[in-house]
Amino acid sequence: MTSSPLSHKTLLYLVRHGATAANERRPYVLQGSGVDNPLSATGESQAESVARLLSRIPLAAVYCSRMRRAAQTATAIASRHAFEPTPLDSIHEVDVGQWEGLSWIDIEARHREQYDAFIASPGTVAYLGGESYANVLTRAEPIFTSLFRRHVGERIAVVAHNVVNRAYLSHLLGLDINLAKNIEQTNTCVNVIEWDHERERGSLLTLNANFHVPGVLE
Repeated sequence: MTSSPLSHKTLLYLVRHGATAANERRPYVLQGSGVDNPLSATGESQAESVARLLSRIPLAAVYCSRMRRAAQTATAIASRHAFEPTPLDSIHEVDVGQWEGLSWIDIEARHREQYDAFIASPGTVAYLGGESYANVLTRAEPIFTSLFRRHVGERIAVVAHNVVNRAYLSHLLGLDINLAKNIEQTNTCVNVIEWDHERERGSLLTLNANFHVPGVLE
């Protein structure tokens, strides 16, 4: 299905993947690129809900990270448009290193010095043995730029991850990367980005829209 004409603009629907069992654990535990968890039953339901929402949009393509949780969510979306999602390198979730699977309570207790440094500058200080938000932005931003250039006048969807989305959205908003962690990205939320090719800049039209997610309005 082709998109409606947008002249010199591109609309990108940036989605966070559906929930996994790790996302549902309490206290919250970190889930980075070190684990390739599938969607939970809740996540599958969320994926179907965002797929129904985006079925009304004439998408030209659906892209996703190569991680299972993103690919499963993207497949639900793309199936409503009778095509397969296209996996992309460099938009996988942040590498949280030695903190994979730990709660912030555990991290503070076991790695207090590194924890304090991260909390003070969460954009530039890396997860212990892993990446920083700034590292993620460096690898992900060129991917988004290439997609805008490839899809002039079209609408596309990209399914990525919490830190990837936060890092790129902070860049789009002109925020310091250390503020990226404050941007909320719930599972299967939708962010709508309009890229103006004449001005070579993007505008954020919608942030963390999640009214379609089961339970949000209940």
